Amino acid sequence: MYIHREGRKLIMWMLVVVLVIYAAMIFFVQHWTFFHFLFITILLVLWVMVSLFFRIPRRIFTSDDKRLIAPADGTVVTIEETYEKEYIKSDCIQVSIFMYGTDVHVNRYPCDGTVEYCKFHRGNYFVASYPKSSVLNEHYSIGLRLVDGQKILIRQVAGTMARRIVCYAREGESVRQNQELGFIKFGSRVDLFVPKHFIMDVDLQDVVRNAVSPICTIQPEPSEHQQQEQS
Repeated sequence: MYIHREGRKLIMWMLVVVLVIYAAMIFFVQHWTFFHFLFITILLVLWVMVSLFFRIPRRIFTSDDKRLIAPADGTVVTIEETYEKEYIKSDCIQVSIFMYGTDVHVNRYPCDGTVEYCKFHRGNYFVASYPKSSVLNEHYSIGLRLVDGQKILIRQVAGTMARRIVCYAREGESVRQNQELGFIKFGSRVDLFVPKHFIMDVDLQDVVRNAVSPICTIQPEPSEHQQQEQS
């Protein structure tokens, strides 16, 4: 396990503050009481909790060019058909992964491809588990064209506690499966919009791990004749 670069400065400065407070208490407080020990303990526990939030555990990544791998840790809270109007601009399947505070908060690309679209949207900070938060909350949208030409959209969504989304995507760059996409600080959820003919490998309430758990199996784009038969 190691600490993600997005949290190293914060963790260092928090430790400095805790040590300064501790040194000041040693110098100025002659008779320590239960509340002095409790106060220092709370500060140390808070520092440990923040450090764990930015942890990146060692994992054996799943490499599979026929599947999309989970872009985030968390619980699958949505699997539904919807119309994605920002990038894919067609009917698709939305899979939403809600990240609890104890989850690892780094985000990764679910497959190889080329970033064709990347846009930041300002918004609210509603509870990320609400269905409408995908659109109403502050978020980044990353459009990815797969090797076979099909499109998917990844959306990093802020939540009540998550007030900063870090996105490393740049339009025009080629990316690899499980490569770091970004980091959501102190929250929230990641939405994945995929063509509706892809086969889902997860169910609602499944717990998934980024770069490890398969989300769906990539299927060839159906021909016009097949689309007419399905409709």
